[in-house]
Amino acid sequence: MTREALLRNIHILRQMHVEGQLGGEVMPEDVLVGVVAEEELPDVLTLGMALNYQRNSYTLWESIKHAYLDTNSRWVFNPSAVSKSTLEELKEVLLKYRVALQPNRHPEIWQRVAVGIAQSSSSGSVMGFLSSEAVQYDIAALKEIMQFTRKTEFPYLSGPKIFNYWLYVMESYSGVKWKSRELITIAPDTHILKASVKLGLCSPEVLEGTADDRQIVAEAWETALKGTGLAPIDIHTPLWLWSRAGFPALEVPTK
Repeated sequence: MTREALLRNIHILRQMHVEGQLGGEVMPEDVLVGVVAEEELPDVLTLGMALNYQRNSYTLWESIKHAYLDTNSRWVFNPSAVSKSTLEELKEVLLKYRVALQPNRHPEIWQRVAVGIAQSSSSGSVMGFLSSEAVQYDIAALKEIMQFTRKTEFPYLSGPKIFNYWLYVMESYSGVKWKSRELITIAPDTHILKASVKLGLCSPEVLEGTADDRQIVAEAWETALKGTGLAPIDIHTPLWLWSRAGFPALEVPTK
């Protein structure tokens, strides 16, 4: 497929998404909108995203919503409070609402991320971390911290797939204005891999889903969209929904 044809199809996909033609246009994180207080949303999204790995995202965020609605359990979404809690206290809540599925590993990850955030901010919050002198909403600085110098403090969240999607979610739901926004690459999960092959951008070999395959797909989208004014992450949701819907025909919406 030529680059021109690819970009034409991307334009159609984005139109279909805007017009609600891809079905299931409600994204997993949408369940928090109007439920979680605006000032608490960055913390809830960040801690929840740390467990958004190899599981059903819709089920995960539903579980998170129910845990948040229980005022006695809401403390687990406060990084400062979690950093001071015992692992057993945390485990009890996360397992009760099935936010954690692995009884030891998941609570440990949740607490480690919370500690990493709390120690990086005078307020002990995600927004405090992002606005800190070390980050200042700069993706380049954040990548250096979370993916290199302090990677062990941010398990799962530091991985390229979750990290880039987290940046996008923070922008979309919490109104974060990133510096170096062009550094947000596409988050190459299974649906993105399938859609990339379907569009002819990548060969079917990438469907094996190895780390190298995901890197190939991410770089292919960076190259394809260079100079278009679109960041790769801008097309994540249309591609994801298109795959999830079973790849309906690419047709310009008539309405």
